[in-house]
Amino acid sequence: MQGSDKGQAASQASLNGEGLRVGIVQARFNDDITTALAEACLAELRTLGVAGEQVRHVTVPGALEVPIALNAMALSDDFDALVALGCIIRGETYHFELVANESGAAVTRVGLDHQIPIANAILTVENTEQAWARAEEKGRDAARVAVEMANLMKALQ
Repeated sequence: MQGSDKGQAASQASLNGEGLRVGIVQARFNDDITTALAEACLAELRTLGVAGEQVRHVTVPGALEVPIALNAMALSDDFDALVALGCIIRGETYHFELVANESGAAVTRVGLDHQIPIANAILTVENTEQAWARAEEKGRDAARVAVEMANLMKALQ
């Protein structure tokens, strides 16, 4: 592919998931909400053409454990993109900020360290109502981001 052709291909969003391998790490804390995120993400991946056998879905206790599992998946070199799913609801203490900031920074670090796209759909919300209002949409968004970024990274190589 010539230089300008490659640049043009890389600048166009591709949501074709055929042949892509996607890893999903779901936090179980606030399980009803994170399960809704996962179901929406998995359904959207199927819609985009990602084969079920090309998806690995694991769960971890909470948002702080998500990056550890993402790192293990990235080290395996078995995935084209990863998805982080979780839900952090503000409480009465500083713990919300700690978990939100540390999990977000660690997810970003894994992606940069391993040069693998990670769709971060760890919700950070004020209350349960906000979480439910976002769960389905953010789950679908995560699938689209994972597929688009996996295709972009392939085009840029």
